[in-house]
Amino acid sequence: MELERETGWQLHPIGGDTGQAYMGIKNEEKLFLKRNSSPFLAALSVEGITPRLMWTKRIGNGDVLTAQEWCNGRSLTSQEMASPNVAKMLSKIHHSQTLKRMLVRVGGKTFFPDELLRSYQENLNNQLQQHPLLEEAARYLEDSIFVVDEENMSVCHGDVYRKNWLLSDNQKLYLVDWDSAILADPALDLGMLLGRYVPKEEWGNWISSYGAEWTEQLSQRVKWYAVSTLLMDIKRCHQETRYHKMNHKLILLEKVLTDK
Repeated sequence: MELERETGWQLHPIGGDTGQAYMGIKNEEKLFLKRNSSPFLAALSVEGITPRLMWTKRIGNGDVLTAQEWCNGRSLTSQEMASPNVAKMLSKIHHSQTLKRMLVRVGGKTFFPDELLRSYQENLNNQLQQHPLLEEAARYLEDSIFVVDEENMSVCHGDVYRKNWLLSDNQKLYLVDWDSAILADPALDLGMLLGRYVPKEEWGNWISSYGAEWTEQLSQRVKWYAVSTLLMDIKRCHQETRYHKMNHKLILLEKVLTDK
């Protein structure tokens, strides 16, 4: 393999959407290697959000290879996503002015609520368009969409799925896979996480661990993003014919959408 010859590391591909991540082994040393990671990774490493960045190297074809400390550990369970440690980590990210400055410096994109709504509506299957609950949810999003001031935007991960949370064997928590990092309303990450993993009646307590006051305004923003995220999940499940998982998401959507 050309990359192995160029780097001197024995590479073992790691499963993922991009196919560009590897476990690298050399002289009994082990590292996590990835092609073309976001340049934002250096700032995340300094802040202790991701495993430590060891080095970067531009390889022959122009790609940039990054090497991070290899951490033995596991992804969080759905139940663990409700933990105070997860809330505190997200709060640290959302309130970091250092991370915000660095993401702006490397050209981080801003993201607005209407983009999420358009993504759901684009090429939506007729069967989903006519589903009563999905119609109700889409109507709710259209009727309650809001404007986000860029000054109030924070660094958001953009995909706080449980498998992007790594708990190392020494109990250090990391949030990894930052390729979707954006500048957005922090309620985007909160809605994604709470809608998928935390019962609605517990949202206020979770937000207390996050360090914010559970106001009516924040409640509505989080609900908006939770509904939009679940709609996107349902659309994706339908495209992938994962109907059992889609039904689970429909149940979650109904619970989030109701004010009971």
